[in-house]
Amino acid sequence: MATSIGELLDTLTVTGELYEKMEGGAVRCFACGHRCVIREGRRGICQVRFNEGGELRVPWGYVGALQSDPVEKKPFFHVLSGTNALTFGMLGCDFHCGYCQNWLTSQAMRDPNSDVAANLVRKMTPKEMVHLARRTKASVVASSYNEPLITSEWAVEIFKEAKAAGLMCAYVSNGNNTPEVMEYIRPYISAYKVDLKSMQDKNYRKLGGVLQNTLDGIKRAHDMGLWVEIVTLTIPGFNDSNEEMWDAARFIADVSKDIPWHVTAFHKDYKMTDPDNTDAKTLLRAAEIGKEAGLKFVYAGNLPGQVGDYEDTFCAACSYRLVKRSGYVIREYHVTGEGTCPNCNQKVPGLWHKDPSQVVLNGLGMPLPVT
Repeated sequence: MATSIGELLDTLTVTGELYEKMEGGAVRCFACGHRCVIREGRRGICQVRFNEGGELRVPWGYVGALQSDPVEKKPFFHVLSGTNALTFGMLGCDFHCGYCQNWLTSQAMRDPNSDVAANLVRKMTPKEMVHLARRTKASVVASSYNEPLITSEWAVEIFKEAKAAGLMCAYVSNGNNTPEVMEYIRPYISAYKVDLKSMQDKNYRKLGGVLQNTLDGIKRAHDMGLWVEIVTLTIPGFNDSNEEMWDAARFIADVSKDIPWHVTAFHKDYKMTDPDNTDAKTLLRAAEIGKEAGLKFVYAGNLPGQVGDYEDTFCAACSYRLVKRSGYVIREYHVTGEGTCPNCNQKVPGLWHKDPSQVVLNGLGMPLPVT
């Protein structure tokens, strides 16, 4: 019987696929941009991928977090609006963000205060996941909460089953990807949300990442044809200067002006308790910069009712209101089954419902526990 969280998680592993063998029994992992070289008996930066006997062992067969969320909570605003996304996570992360809202699962094996996450581990099969998706009326299955890249082998196993059942699959990621992992997951996912945490490399280093890796990861996902949405958690004194907001908006616009950019409000959490919570004025300033930079779809999140029209989707050609939202609740939906504006017939970028009559209006807009 396992006596520690590490021993427990090590029993829930299989030999991975995203790695290469090296001399002396070492392996190089391709799951994230760190591309860790892991010696025999050692772990990667994520702590949950490790070298045993010259083979890379990777997480498998469990979830550490599971609920059915409104797809808008991911947030995806241009993906099957109003539907639920059965969302699962495992334990561990390749970053160590001091403000992480999911630190209990993401910082397992790194922060002793997260050891209690062992109690959240729930063995699961892909078929059970599909059953739970249907039971919660989810049209999307998403890997999130911790960093999905580092558990891609297990995610793909679930997505194979989900896709065969007609469900759409998605990643909610920090974007610290590699060409190898993206080629690996690409056949199974349709949408990829990225947290663009800062436009300063020194800030990324504090979080355990490298800015260029994430910028490259965003371009890579878009170039592969995935539907990409980007979120910037706007933190006072960390990444909220006009200069940095402009840098982020210009970068996104250079990739594609069709990419939705969500600027969302920070609240004190985990180890980052010094900055003030983000106010609506700051979000509106960031959103206006996004629009001035030429982005067609800019959203201000986490402060429902305080950001005016920045909760809603408008046609980029004629400004017709296509989707009216209140928090995670869809109040109005007017995108046609062909994915166009009903007013001017302009194509609306995104992954929209083929049958608009299926869109749930005025729903709960709240996560559903999955038991």
